[in-house]
Amino acid sequence: MNAKHNAPAKPLKPVKTPKQTKLFVLDTNVLMHDPTSLFRFEEHDIYVPMMTLEELDANKKGMTEVARNTRQASRLLDEVVSASEDNIKHGVPLKEASRDMASGRLFLQTEAINGVIPSSLPTAKADNQIIAVVMHLSEKFPKRPVILVSKDINMRIKARALGLAAQDYFNDKVLEDTELLYTGTRELPASFWDKHGKDLESWKQDSRTLYRIKGPLCHELLVNEFVWQEGTQPLYAWVRESGGKSAVLETLTEYTHQKNAVWGITARNREQNFALNLLMNPDIDFVTLLGQAGTGKTLLTLAASLTQVLESKRYSEIIITRVTVPVGEDIGFLPGTEEEKMTPWMGALDDNLDVLNRPADDTGVAGSGSSGQYSGDWGRAATMDLIRSRIKIKSLNFMRGRTFLNKFLIIDEAQNLTPKQMKTLITRAGPGTKVVCMGNIAQIDTPYLTEGSSGLTYVVDRFKGWPHSGHITLQRGERSRLADHAAEVL
Repeated sequence: MNAKHNAPAKPLKPVKTPKQTKLFVLDTNVLMHDPTSLFRFEEHDIYVPMMTLEELDANKKGMTEVARNTRQASRLLDEVVSASEDNIKHGVPLKEASRDMASGRLFLQTEAINGVIPSSLPTAKADNQIIAVVMHLSEKFPKRPVILVSKDINMRIKARALGLAAQDYFNDKVLEDTELLYTGTRELPASFWDKHGKDLESWKQDSRTLYRIKGPLCHELLVNEFVWQEGTQPLYAWVRESGGKSAVLETLTEYTHQKNAVWGITARNREQNFALNLLMNPDIDFVTLLGQAGTGKTLLTLAASLTQVLESKRYSEIIITRVTVPVGEDIGFLPGTEEEKMTPWMGALDDNLDVLNRPADDTGVAGSGSSGQYSGDWGRAATMDLIRSRIKIKSLNFMRGRTFLNKFLIIDEAQNLTPKQMKTLITRAGPGTKVVCMGNIAQIDTPYLTEGSSGLTYVVDRFKGWPHSGHITLQRGERSRLADHAAEVL
């Protein structure tokens, strides 16, 4: 027998099959929501139906955020198509236009599609014509995944009912689950000192105690994250340096004590104490406060701002702005100047100023500021006028192009801002300005924004670990037993 036939057969090398790319069909609302969505699909291809272009054209006029986004989307499409020498029918490469963010191709509808849509769907409706395009492409490329991307829930339901693949546009979502959002605090385990106290160094600096620790938890700690441990020897500190195998912890100023009261206000719980340490620290330029109604976000921020504007003169004035989204029916146009138009939206400011501007009572809830007991109603009115003169209420509409020097900027109800609006506001800060964003992501009133895509969630996630920013999620309501119970059960 031939020896060649007895030789063991060589194992066959596995053939590498190229990863199959998907074809995403974009609905108009995706481009209106995020014009750069053209470059967010990595190696996959994008298909833009003719009806999407028609709807973009119909919505380009006006000064709204949607109209601006529509115009930007049209400009991006024009840049991609005009810069390429490739035939549109064969797809335009996105690699160069996206600066290597996307490596797929852009396809525009170049042929009429007839007779695909079921008779139950009216053909005059734009959504149904886009669904017809998806059906046509699914039949044309049976072995390739064709997926409709839309922010419209009903359109996705219709597409799935017809057996088509459809999904939401996820790229704008910072987090899928807001439970994973950075809280700014960390409870240390009971064995913390056993594992991290071996080569402990400690020293004093400006009446604060600092500890240099080494151990397995150090690489997880973020700069300006608050750490705490209850027990016989409680520890409340924040991380001042972090990196690698060691970290530096610094003890806090105890704002729960009356001697450290801020405009007569003391912290009522652990998180409020952490928040005041951020608000009163001149090295922290950007603070975000999250929490449900009644946790003290506005009261603490106003107390800290008044102290640093009127007492320590660290900032020249307080600027307050918020998104004007009505909860119920809109009451129409408001008369007066910019400040007068914004006044009805600033009820929370007036309520908190009343608390801060009344003499301290037996309960110690409110403070009397720096002026001690008032000399009757006249003294109270004069103090209120002085405070009012240092607070400016501004509308978001007129923020673009401005620069705030040495100001304390408060952005209230920040959960109703988009990431783009948030960027516009925060980049207004000039030298010496502190920006405080506060809100409750469970109370979003703006359509098309969710807890995961809110501008407030966006900045909390992007700023964590920066040495000049801090974040606290306030847990406990301190408004009243009625408000606390309502927040739990309703």
